[in-house]
Amino acid sequence: MDVLVNTDSSVENTAALSEHVESNLRSALERFASRLTRVEVHLSDENSHKHGADDKRCVIEARIAGRQPTAVTHNAPDIDKAVAGAVDKLKRALDTVFGKLATH
Repeated sequence: MDVLVNTDSSVENTAALSEHVESNLRSALERFASRLTRVEVHLSDENSHKHGADDKRCVIEARIAGRQPTAVTHNAPDIDKAVAGAVDKLKRALDTVFGKLATH
């Protein structure tokens, strides 16, 4: 499972940020890893230089082998919470996708 972390111009993509996001994803999605080819994370600050509630956005797209990608979005007041929320949503979405596959 490849993990790619992308940021917009208002979020600095440091090595520490990428490592933090990747380690969170790998531990959360460990049970799905063999079925995922790539996971792309897009981090952005919707208000850029202005401050606002829930203006940090994390979009995660998981590419499932042989199926359409699954994507989730979560907004929060900071990047860490946005990533955590999106990871939780993605785990639930993948549980649903793979649960449906198991029943067919």
